[in-house]
Amino acid sequence: MVKPHAHDGHDVFEILVRENADMLSAYLRSLLDNTADIDDLFQETMVVAWRRLDDYDRSRPFGLWLRGIARNLVLAHYRKRSEAPKWYTPEVLDALDSRFESFATGSTDTFRDRAHALLDCIQKLSDRLRQVIELAYGRGMSLREVAATIDEQEDAVRKRAQRARNQLYDCLQHMNG
Repeated sequence: MVKPHAHDGHDVFEILVRENADMLSAYLRSLLDNTADIDDLFQETMVVAWRRLDDYDRSRPFGLWLRGIARNLVLAHYRKRSEAPKWYTPEVLDALDSRFESFATGSTDTFRDRAHALLDCIQKLSDRLRQVIELAYGRGMSLREVAATIDEQEDAVRKRAQRARNQLYDCLQHMNG
């Protein structure tokens, strides 16, 4: 019987992290709005994962395990600051976890492939629709803030955002079909 090298665990960890880094970053960005906090919690998640690697159940997806660690760290982060957003409930977190897991198991594409496909679809939007998406999702502005920024009625911006989301959905379905 060949005994594994001591660095094998490190090598496997490095591969799994590389495969899941984009997903973890997107997950943290969906929960936090401060870039420094996102970076700090990304690094902290990796440190905790490395330290607890022996606890990882290899029968379960590694990304799910990483998100669980990140989720606990984000909850602790908000508890320390007493600033959790009103929407930040266990139900929302469960739905978010479920959505990220569906990305991971939905197809053979990597998370990065899907992110690039989404960016390609965003580029195909008209300038007016792309502007709303970039302000609302890229900069994290509310639709009310977007409306004020582009000097439009909030209802018009809301309809534009819905049209943009529908077109992005159709574009992504077409790419996967």
